[in-house]
Amino acid sequence: MKGFFLITVVALALAFSSSAAPAASAQENPQPSEPAAAPGPTIPVDQENARQARALIDQALQALGGQAYLNLRNMQQEGRTYSFYHGRPTSNGVLFWRFVEYPDKERVELTKQRDVAVVYAGNKGYEVTYKGPHAVEKKDLDDYLRRRRLSLETILRTWINDPAVALFYDGNALAGNLPAQQITLINAKNEAVSLFFDLDTHLPIKKTYKWRDPVDKERNFEEELYENYRLVQGVMTPYSFTRFFNGDMQTQRFVNSVHFNQELDPAMFDANSGYDPNKPAKKH
Repeated sequence: MKGFFLITVVALALAFSSSAAPAASAQENPQPSEPAAAPGPTIPVDQENARQARALIDQALQALGGQAYLNLRNMQQEGRTYSFYHGRPTSNGVLFWRFVEYPDKERVELTKQRDVAVVYAGNKGYEVTYKGPHAVEKKDLDDYLRRRRLSLETILRTWINDPAVALFYDGNALAGNLPAQQITLINAKNEAVSLFFDLDTHLPIKKTYKWRDPVDKERNFEEELYENYRLVQGVMTPYSFTRFFNGDMQTQRFVNSVHFNQELDPAMFDANSGYDPNKPAKKH
């Protein structure tokens, strides 16, 4: 049962152009030509490439809501989540309530009774049941921390402000079946993440990255799709989320409601607090 819930939660790329110069016609008595104008300053190719990538990011930020998106403090969601094993569903879906306090706290409650939860605070994670809190297994915790470190929110709100992060414009690509423009960001740890933006809305619709397993040294490939965007409190929010692991669907989430910048009880992020979501919140 513990493994099922952890799987459910944790699992919760060139356009070109060409031109032809017209041939000059011969003249019997050619006149001296005007001196050519001095060429203007040119921008190095790598700088122009990075400028294009940054322009796409800026467009995306504006599409997401501008300052309303950048100023988010927390988020809460309700919906249904599905987990898959080798691309096949492992259940009919589970109700979930998800609370995120940026940058490093998250709580996910499961089942209709909300009596099973996984709580992350900083670099620690716990599964909370009627038996009390139990530390999340190291592999599952490492997976979660990697996904949080490489999350869309972290990329768009933190990485882009880090001068050590390199930006690359990759050109036209496909995100699922949708035409998109792709960029890649690489941080100081040589972690690379590719983002795909919708050509019309400029919203991020796909993210990909690779990582090497520390045990078997195999390289793994993860994809995330963001769909069904809706405007919530001035922020464009994806109501559908799908994650693929090495080509196999791993997790799907369908959101019913989203709220931002609510007053969240700090106790919900403390696995040892005895917090009960079914009891009225204490007034502060």
